[in-house]
Amino acid sequence: MEAPVLLLWVNGLMMLGFAGARQQTNLCNESLMLEKLPACGKSFEEMMKKVDSEKWCNLTEFIMYYDNFTQCTEREANNASCFWPNPLAEGFITGIHKQFFSNCTSEKVHWEDPPDEILITLILIPVTLTCAMITLVVWCSKRSDILV
Repeated sequence: MEAPVLLLWVNGLMMLGFAGARQQTNLCNESLMLEKLPACGKSFEEMMKKVDSEKWCNLTEFIMYYDNFTQCTEREANNASCFWPNPLAEGFITGIHKQFFSNCTSEKVHWEDPPDEILITLILIPVTLTCAMITLVVWCSKRSDILV
């Protein structure tokens, strides 16, 4: 009878985090997070002033600034005992994206067929080569005297 009680006790300790797993007991302080996130945005805005606005759509021009911004938002969310990303932080980040990158739409490539002369050539070359290879294989298989 002692074994089941001992097992339940050990299981209870493990569920409480006694086995080394740390449970997050703090609740997310959303108001604190929303109070601190604008400082990250302000810092990012100051750094983006160093980049010519014509180059805002070129990520290589400001990747370090964006990385700092991302780390700042993650740090502030964690300091407020919130997970990151979370809907509030994502909303803030989306606002920053709208502020700086709203004109950075990806240009869709309009595909069109090549001219008929090129298209016919691209189709006929593999068809002709396939027919030639089939003919060669059939001709060689009928001439078994050269294979020996």
